Amino acid sequence: MKHVSILVPKNNAILSNVVGPFKVFSAANEFLKQTGRRPTDFFDIHLVGLQKSTVLYDGFFSIHCDATIDKIKKTDLILIPAVKPDKILESLDENNGFIPWIRKQRNQNDAEVGSMCMGAFILAKTGLVDGKQCATHWAGMELFKQLYPQVNLTSNKIVTDENGIYTSGGAYSFLNLMMHLVEKYCGREVAIYLSKLFEIEIDRKDQNQFAIFQGQKNHEDKAIKEAQVFIEDNVAEKISVEKLAEKYAISRRNFVRRFKKATQNTPLEYIQRVKIEAAKKSLESTQRNVNEIMYQVGYADQKAFRTIFKKYVGLSPIAYKGKYNKSITRPLDF
Repeated sequence: MKHVSILVPKNNAILSNVVGPFKVFSAANEFLKQTGRRPTDFFDIHLVGLQKSTVLYDGFFSIHCDATIDKIKKTDLILIPAVKPDKILESLDENNGFIPWIRKQRNQNDAEVGSMCMGAFILAKTGLVDGKQCATHWAGMELFKQLYPQVNLTSNKIVTDENGIYTSGGAYSFLNLMMHLVEKYCGREVAIYLSKLFEIEIDRKDQNQFAIFQGQKNHEDKAIKEAQVFIEDNVAEKISVEKLAEKYAISRRNFVRRFKKATQNTPLEYIQRVKIEAAKKSLESTQRNVNEIMYQVGYADQKAFRTIFKKYVGLSPIAYKGKYNKSITRPLDF
């Protein structure tokens, strides 16, 4: 049997990231049993914590672990749930006891390790994703880049898989990681069955369409912060990096360096992302056509606009509007 350790971080764990994997692997076991698979194909599922129980969501819920890390000498798969996004740094300190145990299981016992959503912060602290691809929730990406610049953070992928280290994107995209793992361990037939049972869209690859660009202003560079506000207030204008640098009396090279350091984006990337975020909002809420919205956010070249939009969103402008504009009437398919 494959020994699975679903970790239970202290105090700030996201409950769905604990219950969800438990239910998926339990359902996989049921299907394997019904189809006459060998006992060695089954999952031996455990909830593992630093302590036997933890209280979540201001006492509304509690989780009782069946083991603590000191009792688990060997495991095959470690799953790290998300922690609350407003408690990241606090959670890293509170759950530091997991770090040497995860490293030991990986390095000595060749355990595979997966993180869900903001659980990537705990995984990254182990050093196991240094130089590797890693996904997390879009809302935590700027802080993640600051804390772990040595990790190859990917903004678009729902699931990453690199030599037995797995990560997933934000929130309920952890279910796609579960489908990926079930298919890897049990085969496509089992994954398809579970995707139908739980109504999970299998093989979903990209999370960019869900991201909301908010801009990183948690820094002390006053000139760069003013430049960010200027970009956001003049979304319809064609803004060049040279003019911005000149406006704030900074050399172009130094301006680009300071902007990237402060925001984790180059000035051009920031301009593009602000414009695309404004376009997304218009596509969601107005009846303007794509060309009108393109001009509204300062683009005149249709091909360039479509290319940049798809780069950051993962969908074409027309596809995005069709998916998210609720006022579009869709014919019934009988």
